[in-house]
Amino acid sequence: MPPRKRFGQHWLQSDKILDQIVTAADLKSDEIVLEIGPGKGALTRRLIDFVKVVAIEIDRDLCQFLVKKLGNNDNFVLLQGDILSLDINPLIDNFPRFQYPTKVVANIPYNITGPIIEKLLGTISRPSETKYKSIVLLVQKEVGERLTAKPGSRDFGALTVRVQYLADCELICDVPANCFYPPPKVDSVVVRLTPRDIATPANDTKLLETLVKVGFSSKRKMLKNNLKSLIDVDKLEQLLTELHIKNEARGEELGLTDWVNLSNIFPNNKE
Repeated sequence: MPPRKRFGQHWLQSDKILDQIVTAADLKSDEIVLEIGPGKGALTRRLIDFVKVVAIEIDRDLCQFLVKKLGNNDNFVLLQGDILSLDINPLIDNFPRFQYPTKVVANIPYNITGPIIEKLLGTISRPSETKYKSIVLLVQKEVGERLTAKPGSRDFGALTVRVQYLADCELICDVPANCFYPPPKVDSVVVRLTPRDIATPANDTKLLETLVKVGFSSKRKMLKNNLKSLIDVDKLEQLLTELHIKNEARGEELGLTDWVNLSNIFPNNKE
């Protein structure tokens, strides 16, 4: 079963990293895990020793391989299809011994990392109705650094705000490219996302989404220059002063709370 480029397949071969992924998931025996892209089952084999696993694999040939290798295990259910288009819960109804997954553990394709995270968490204005206890993902290092970035760092951006509005984000460990076959062109990291409700939510979540999108449209520009299509610069400077944010601030200098507070006092129409 050679890896297929069109599916972004790279087989993780490091026992140490596989063990760290399982440890990060903090599995309890009564939990059910959703695994996206099980590949040849290296992670799956570890998971089914602890919990029931619902795996989703898009590659038909890999599905046949997995059925032969793991199909007789009572802790394993395999669904063939695209995670981005599958409605998982109705399919699980066909397996009486399985309930809906409470956690996600996966080594996901880099080229669809953003859409997968949005599928699992939802968006600021439309959070997912399914609230997982935790989501442990192996992702490209650059993406992991953006997910876990702090305000003021160069990695802090629109993705950071969108995801941190919905979940706490932790960096678990680095994963060098040589841990895979074939090795990808970039290094990776394992991250853990813990969905939660934000303490002080935005009054208008659609407005917050718009502000974040426009505010980070050009990271080299000051925030007031990015947002001038939405509000007069003089008025925006008044709002920033009210929030104790310097007028020359760029988007990455505002923390999540700052973005929420700005959206809560932002006028609906340009004045």
